[in-house]
Amino acid sequence: MIDWLGAASISAVARLLDLSWDQVSGVMERAVQRGLKRRGAAEASRVLGVDETSFQKRHEYVTVVADIEGEPRGHHVADGRGKDALSSYYESLSEAERSRIETVAMDMWPAYISATVSCLPDGWEKIAYDKFHVAAHLGDAVDTVRREEHRLLQGRGDESLAGTRHLWLYHPDNVPESRLPCLEELIRGTSKTARCWHLKEVAMMMWETRDRAEAREIFEGWYSWAIRSRLEPMKKVAKTIKSHLDGILNAIERGVTNASLEGINSVIQWLKKSARGYRNRDRFRNAIYFHLGGLDLYPDSLTFHTKP
Repeated sequence: MIDWLGAASISAVARLLDLSWDQVSGVMERAVQRGLKRRGAAEASRVLGVDETSFQKRHEYVTVVADIEGEPRGHHVADGRGKDALSSYYESLSEAERSRIETVAMDMWPAYISATVSCLPDGWEKIAYDKFHVAAHLGDAVDTVRREEHRLLQGRGDESLAGTRHLWLYHPDNVPESRLPCLEELIRGTSKTARCWHLKEVAMMMWETRDRAEAREIFEGWYSWAIRSRLEPMKKVAKTIKSHLDGILNAIERGVTNASLEGINSVIQWLKKSARGYRNRDRFRNAIYFHLGGLDLYPDSLTFHTKP
């Protein structure tokens, strides 16, 4: 049954084995309990990723902590995305385990920052802000400028920015070949959106090096340009990056991102969809640990039964 559950939903396994949903769910729950009990101190990690994922409604979340060194494994699932959701994980570790943690990759969510600084020795030095979260802030600034400029141009009968939203957000290497001439023409122009796009691309050049001093030098030149750009959304992002620069430089220097944790979140969303949504948080947590915890799930001894 554990093998079946690794490949199919609880409902499907119950139907195929002619068992109730509760019976199959109970097997999953006991397997997770065994695995968590066996995991113990040997699982202390050096590099962690922290992120939130939606539980049911739009503003309901669970916090997921994963070991992202090597094959990612979910270590902790807690309700909400407040400080306690992450602190509860740190507090479950011994002092030696907490000292072993070298890097915690996260976004710039204040609750996660506060928990890490409060609970880990030299917590500030261990925070690494995720590259893709910074890129999302930069992309949002470009889109805000585009929307404002598009409204002004439309009022003059100019539709040059119509239908271009996604073009500005692509990584240059991922632009569809059929749309590349359009983007090239747009970025050669003098629009505010084009200037904002160039600022976004130059900011991402920080990640082309692993040298901390070089990345800082790129940032300082970029920051001066961004602040003088007269593009308020990008100026706001520039100030946000500056106030979180040490954590960004930690991520660059150590080559750490939350990309593998995004993969875990994709599986979590698949689990939620295949179950048609979880109404019970405990069962949702069990499913995450079962599929993503890297746990030893099997009983110590196996007894085979046949139906009468």
